[in-house]
Amino acid sequence: MVAKITIPKNIEAALNYNEKKVQKGNAVCLHAANYLKDVKEMNFYQKLGAFERLNSLNEKATTKTLHVSLNFDPSEKLAESKLLQIANDYMNKIGFGEQPFLVYKHEDAGHPHIHIVSTTIKANGSRINTHNIGRNQSEKARKEIEQTYGLIKAEMQQQLRSSGIKPVDAEKVIYGKDETKRSISNAVGAVFSQYKFASLPEFNAALKQFNVVADRGKEEGRIYKNRGLVYRVQDASGNKVGVPIKASSISCKPTLDNLEKKFAANETAKEQLKPFVKIKLDECIAQSPSSMRELMEHLKQKSIYTVLRQNAEGRLYGITFVDNQNKAVFNGSDLDKGYSVAAIQTKLSNLSVENIVKQEDKETGNSSGGTGKEVNVTKDKEKNVSQSASKENILDAILTAKEDFGNTPYSLLKKKRKKKRKNPNL
Repeated sequence: MVAKITIPKNIEAALNYNEKKVQKGNAVCLHAANYLKDVKEMNFYQKLGAFERLNSLNEKATTKTLHVSLNFDPSEKLAESKLLQIANDYMNKIGFGEQPFLVYKHEDAGHPHIHIVSTTIKANGSRINTHNIGRNQSEKARKEIEQTYGLIKAEMQQQLRSSGIKPVDAEKVIYGKDETKRSISNAVGAVFSQYKFASLPEFNAALKQFNVVADRGKEEGRIYKNRGLVYRVQDASGNKVGVPIKASSISCKPTLDNLEKKFAANETAKEQLKPFVKIKLDECIAQSPSSMRELMEHLKQKSIYTVLRQNAEGRLYGITFVDNQNKAVFNGSDLDKGYSVAAIQTKLSNLSVENIVKQEDKETGNSSGGTGKEVNVTKDKEKNVSQSASKENILDAILTAKEDFGNTPYSLLKKKRKKKRKNPNL
């Protein structure tokens, strides 16, 4: 997050700048903090009036306006509620939490950003000192907020812009469309130089989203035994296609030896990036996805690419997360035991059961006219009985010996027929 502070001499000019954007449809006023009315109930002059009343309490102050813009990375898709949380946290941290301020979301640039307008004059007429506020209070607040919300750091944003590199500087390689070596080199070069990975599988997880794989070959093969490495294109099904490209022929020299040199250093560098991935995972799980695929779609919206690891029988045994914002790769179990594939599957399963029960409770409550408490108790009882009966049925099926008539004489299986008595009169 990049924070920029200006101190305009005129509060009306700062307000006008944002309100004109709203009129043109390029911005929206999200919130009016510490106002008596909701932002939707106020016009321009009512918004301005709150500032002017405070400004009139201090005739000596020459600068009375604070105008802030908080700028986020283009890959960050933040809900309006999240933007408001960030704005409130930021204003509190720089000492303006009790001041009236307006929050505007601008939509006329290639990156998400908000503007905040406030006054430096307090209710008692004193002025909030803004000397070096950008270097001191704002910088401290910015770093804390980046940590709390898992945002891309300002330093990284500036580095990407100054070098002309886009957040993901590699086009997906499609076999047969582009010249293979050039396409592979672009993808491998971007991942090798920018991403933090601590093993070959983690490196491959990042490459996978660009349809490229680093291949050591079969263990009994010449390439593997000589610690060689080649790069290949993968099709949509994960099959290797096309001519393999030697690692030594790629300009950044992503050989096995050079990769291994990065593993140890990256392990340490990744440690401070774990909280960002955890926050995003928790937010996505909190949306109650109904399946692993749906969870992966939620994570994709937060620039996290997910790789599921399966054995030959198709059973999941691992999960890897590629954070394309912070350019770091993590195995789920390395984040914490609560983020292993087994733990996540358990969470999703529990969420599915809870959603079904809630939906049934809702439907039952609507149709019966009874109280929600009564319905929930009944449902719980029914659920417990059903689960108990199900377990008993399964145990019965397992433990009860099946009847086997294979060795029983056929004559004994026949039902005895009663002989009809003959009528003596006939």
